[in-house]
Amino acid sequence: MTTKTAFIAEDEPLAREALRDSVHTRAELKLIGEADNGRSALEQINQLRPDVVFMDIQMPEMTGLEVIKRLDYQPQIIFTTAYDQYAVSAFELNALDYLLKPFSRGRFDAAVDRLIEETSKDLQQTSRVEHYSQALEQASSALPARLDRILVRDRGHIFPVITQQIAYLKSDAKYTAIYVDGKTYLVRLGISELAERLDPTRFVRIHRSVLVNLDFVESMKTDEQSQLQLHMRDGSVLVANRDASKMLRDMAI
Repeated sequence: MTTKTAFIAEDEPLAREALRDSVHTRAELKLIGEADNGRSALEQINQLRPDVVFMDIQMPEMTGLEVIKRLDYQPQIIFTTAYDQYAVSAFELNALDYLLKPFSRGRFDAAVDRLIEETSKDLQQTSRVEHYSQALEQASSALPARLDRILVRDRGHIFPVITQQIAYLKSDAKYTAIYVDGKTYLVRLGISELAERLDPTRFVRIHRSVLVNLDFVESMKTDEQSQLQLHMRDGSVLVANRDASKMLRDMAI
């Protein structure tokens, strides 16, 4: 069995830890370095020359695509991305592999298996960079703007809510309720639109009408119907549907 050296370029600590743990489960991979920003990634990859790079697309100082273009050789690339399904489709059309954050162990294994299978069919260096560029341009054009804050009304005042501070969201036919710091605010944005624009590394849709920020989950427990109960820090309990329960179990390391 041939061992491939691997490098992780990922600025999010939790995602980097998940990648590190996943790489260590594969005997075919040997981790030789990590970087939390694009400039450091460029320097280390050129120096260490790994066979495989797990490359985040949006990083401080330099994007993943900029890193690829400036390398003095071309390793195999598996993107890690928080892009929505429209962007993912663009990657698939261009035969690139990716890990959609947060990813499951099964999805990681599938990406590595595909990488190993296609080693003998690698593109030439120049065409591969063009290949990545085309895919990323298509993906970027499909992305809605990320919401970092939401303007809400309360008792005649308008003020911003930082999305990272939102614990969870619930929707009905007309409004979406935002739960943050023990308070509830109603907005006219639909939950599907919010789901596309909130950070998918934090927010998970556990039900057709409920989005949860995993940073505010205290624990999860399976109920009698094999569905996960999410115990939130504020004391509330939210129940995930079967599909979401399976996804959350797959995410567990």
